[in-house]
Amino acid sequence: MRELVRAYQAYAVYSQTHIRELGLTPAQFDVIATLGNTDGMTMGEVADKTLVTKGTLTGIIDRLEQKNLVRREVPEGNRRCFMLILTPEGEQVFEEVFPTHIAHLKERFEQLTPDEMQQLQSLLKKLRGLFE
Repeated sequence: MRELVRAYQAYAVYSQTHIRELGLTPAQFDVIATLGNTDGMTMGEVADKTLVTKGTLTGIIDRLEQKNLVRREVPEGNRRCFMLILTPEGEQVFEEVFPTHIAHLKERFEQLTPDEMQQLQSLLKKLRGLFE
C-alpha cells in the first residue's frame, strides 16, 4: 500500500511542477483542461469533473477571470446558474498547455512496455472498483 501512495505522490509532484512551469496552478490547469473543447459548463459540472471542491472553485474561477482566460455567462432562459466558458485567450492557453503537459507525462509512461501499461491499467481499475 505504501508504494501506491509513494507512486501517486511522485506522479503528483512531477505533474504539478510542470504545470507551474507553464504558468498555471494545478487547479487552474484542471479547470482549463476540463473546459477545453466544450461549449462551456456550469459551475457544478466543472466541480464534478475536476478534483476541485465547489468552495475552492469560486476563487479559481475568479483568478482565471482576472487573467481573462474564463468568463461567466448567464444562459438564456435560466438566470439561476451561469456557464463557465473559455475566452479566446483561454482557448489559446488550452491549445498550447494541454498537449505540452500530456507530452511531458507521456515521456515517463513510454518507459513502460505495452504489456506493463496494460497490467497497470487493469490493476488500477480493479483497485478502484474495490473502493467504489
